[in-house]
Amino acid sequence: MNKLEECDIELSKENNGQTEPIKTVTVNNCAITLLGTAHVSKASADKVQELIATGSYDAVAVELCPSRHKVIVNPDAMAQMDLFQVIKNGQASMVAASLALGAFQQRMAEQLGIEPGAEMRVAIKDAQTAKLPVLLIDREIGTTMKRIYHNVPWWKRIHLFAGLIASVISKEKFSAAEIEKLKEGDVLESSFSQFAENEKDLFRPLISERDEYMSARLIKECKENNYQHILVVIGAGHLNGMVQQLETQSITNPDERIAQLDTIPPSSQWLKLIPWIIVVFILAGFAIGFMRSPEIGISMIVEWIVITGGLSAAGTAIAFGHPLSILSAFLAAPLTTLHPAIGAGMVVAAVEAYLRKPKVSDFNRLRNDTTSLKGWWNNQVTRILLIFIFSSLGAAMGTYVAGFRIFEQLSSS
Repeated sequence: MNKLEECDIELSKENNGQTEPIKTVTVNNCAITLLGTAHVSKASADKVQELIATGSYDAVAVELCPSRHKVIVNPDAMAQMDLFQVIKNGQASMVAASLALGAFQQRMAEQLGIEPGAEMRVAIKDAQTAKLPVLLIDREIGTTMKRIYHNVPWWKRIHLFAGLIASVISKEKFSAAEIEKLKEGDVLESSFSQFAENEKDLFRPLISERDEYMSARLIKECKENNYQHILVVIGAGHLNGMVQQLETQSITNPDERIAQLDTIPPSSQWLKLIPWIIVVFILAGFAIGFMRSPEIGISMIVEWIVITGGLSAAGTAIAFGHPLSILSAFLAAPLTTLHPAIGAGMVVAAVEAYLRKPKVSDFNRLRNDTTSLKGWWNNQVTRILLIFIFSSLGAAMGTYVAGFRIFEQLSSS
């Protein structure tokens, strides 16, 4: 069990009046200096450079996960994305949400005239120049987003998703209060809080869980690699929480805690059963209709095909899908809606990706194209993601509309 022996605190004051809080704690024989940074402050980047140049550290830890680190060190990483695998693994909505979040942050960067995360880039570059190991201590952003999804009640998820879309459409300038909040906190928290109806829904997975995760990663690194002094570059919003985690010695088994925080909470069994219950009711409606008369049964099936297929095809058309993709939506939706394990969006997006394979230029333009509504429709990568989402939504709407029509017919016949 790690034991804290001391905690030294200092504040570095810049010429512009900003401060970069620094707190040093010692875990057994390993000193950990945590630098709280503002993700949109040049002063923070300068402070990181200054500290690494002192030669006092034998490792540099950054508030990045492997995915975010990959984007920083390899800007073309997005061009290597396998869209077929994304669609097959059911990750299209998550990738779309990540791109929308990135677009929001890019719009913020353009207004402020500085790229968020500049201090992380400096930390990586200068650590490599000084031949120091770079420790990626943050949790994977995909895991964090999934835990946010599970932490927010289902009726609020629609609001969150709508907020992400609105952030792409909006051309409003950020207020002074929003900019100051970003400077004081965490870049992910500041971004998501714009879309959240209640920020408390986001606080645990976005901040407190990541405080625990990064603290556990630091304890693990100290224990396994015998570092003498680690410089930790984190957003100022994480500083107090991480120091508290270390001071209270609450993480007794870092490996176990990391594994727990990396786990995606299972969905409610009832939520998993609902789609199958709906299918049973629909099939029962068909059966009852045919028992009453073949004409009623056939009418129900025709309406089912027209409504589910029509709405899914309409969603595909809204996303400017290929004519054959629109046709595939019309044909696939009536069948896939009766098998919850296979989504119409998965089929339609795969057809679109086959018919209109994204070019390398589409991937290279993602960063800029996702900052405007027009760009989402013009870029073939994001268009495929939109086709997946809209065709799926159309099929889902069609299921409920057609279902109500079936039971209306049974009630009136």
